[in-house]
Amino acid sequence: MKFPFFVLKLSVTVGLGVAALLAAAAVDRNPLKAEHWKTRPVVVVVPDKDDPLLARINTAIEETATREAFIDREMVLYTVVEGQGTRDKRALAPDQTKALLKVLKLDPAGPATFLLIGKDGGVKMVAGADVDLKAVFAEVDRMPMRSAR
Repeated sequence: MKFPFFVLKLSVTVGLGVAALLAAAAVDRNPLKAEHWKTRPVVVVVPDKDDPLLARINTAIEETATREAFIDREMVLYTVVEGQGTRDKRALAPDQTKALLKVLKLDPAGPATFLLIGKDGGVKMVAGADVDLKAVFAEVDRMPMRSAR
């Protein structure tokens, strides 16, 4: 069966367009995009589950005052431990973890890194295992969107 040329051309064009959209969606799996203008992500990347930074953050988050401070400041916690990502203890897909690390230019093998991301998507603070959460909260409290409340 012969198809008119324009039908064949239209089919190829539509097919390529759909393929391009699907490829773009697959490539850009950065989970921080969903946080834009909604939350202030904290990203903790450590090479192994026994890292002191991860232990400090997990211990702090278990404390009621720290957990409430996170909630009050509309913060969410992303962790990447041994290359596996989570958002508030819920697993990220491997491609989301990879995209997160790529956009932040972080190596899951180290060094241990703490980042505070603003609602605008910009990195506001970078620290290591010695991060002071009181200083993090003070930084958030100085942010324009926080003080406009």
